[in-house]
Formats: sequence, C-alpha cells, structure tokens
Amino acid sequence: MAEPVEWGAYAWRLLLGMKMTFAISVVSMGISILGGVLFGILMMLPSRLLRFCCRCYLELIRFIPLLVLLFIFYFGLAGWFDWHWEPYVVCIFVFSLWGIAEMGDLVRAALSSIDRHQSETALALGLSKAQTFRYVLLPQSIRRALPGIVNLLTRMVKTTALAALIGVVEVVKVAQQIIELHPSASFWIYGAVFVLYFIVCYPLSLLAARLEKQERES
Repeated sequence: MAEPVEWGAYAWRLLLGMKMTFAISVVSMGISILGGVLFGILMMLPSRLLRFCCRCYLELIRFIPLLVLLFIFYFGLAGWFDWHWEPYVVCIFVFSLWGIAEMGDLVRAALSSIDRHQSETALALGLSKAQTFRYVLLPQSIRRALPGIVNLLTRMVKTTALAALIGVVEVVKVAQQIIELHPSASFWIYGAVFVLYFIVCYPLSLLAARLEKQERES
C-alpha cells in the first residue's frame, strides 16, 4: 500500500523556504539602502577620479549577470583561494553589491533632478554646504527616488530565486526537492511558490504605484 502524501508537511517546508528567501531579501535590502545612499552621494562629489571609480563599479555590476557573480564568488573563490562561504552569505553579498549599485544610481539621479537654485537659496540664507545637503537636497532626493527604490526592492525579492542554483534551501529549492518526489504535482507546487512570491511582492508593487502617483501630484 502506498504511503499517504503529507502535503501539510510539504506546505510547511515551503513556508520555511520562503522564510529563508525573506531573510536573504531583507538583509540585502538593508545593506543596499544604506550603501546605496552613500554610493549615490559619492557619485555627486566633485572629484573626477572618485566619480570615475563609481561609474566603473556601476557599469561592471550592470554588465555582469547576477548568476555569473554568484558562481564567481561561490565556486570561483573556493577554487582560487581555498576558502568556502556559506551559500546564503554569498547570496547576501552578491545581491548587496548589485543593490548598492542600482540604489546609488537612483539616489544620484534624484539629487541631479533638484533645481540648482534651491541650494543657492539655502546658501544665501546662511546654511553651510553640509546643512544644505542634509536639510534641503537629501530629503527631496530620497522622496523622488522612493518609487524607484520600492521597485528595486521588489526585484530583489524575485531575484533571490537564483539562490537555489548554489544550494541555498529557499522556497524554489524546496519546491524542486518536493517535485523530485512527486513529479506529477509540479504544477501545484510551482503554483504555491507563485502565490508566496505574489503575497510578498504585490504590496510592494502597490506601494511603488502609490508613491509614483503622489510624486506626480506634488
């Protein structure tokens, strides 16, 4: 007699896999936001050498596929330097590198979009350059960049699916393991994964749309 399929246990495993996906996403998001704001500010500094280095980093991260970066840092470094990082650490590191680059470009674009006369007026009123940046430019730039930032965070959540390719037991990897035992249930298993990603990403998508609408109306 065939053993009964414990779908409740499989559903729990999927939720645990989603927990790992969520953890990788949240840590990568936090690092990307903090590092991205700093990177965007660096890209606006007057030093040509610094701006050139920042541009090289941005273009390098954009041109190399994330999957290749994952393989380089997970498989490549282990072979070259005889060390081994945990797969989830590699994912956080690579996703943060990508997130910082993209976030920084959003912050740079937002800073560049602010009218020059605002900073000139603030300086004329007696504010220092640091105060002008802190109280006038930075708050406006973050507000303008928020819709793009939320969209980037949504992309980061979905990109965590690549983690399964280096052995991270997140939701996609768990789904693959279950399907290996029950191939005929692949449609329902991947359907459940779709629902889990939708539950996480759809509120972020709604938030991005709302922020974009507010920015147009302001």
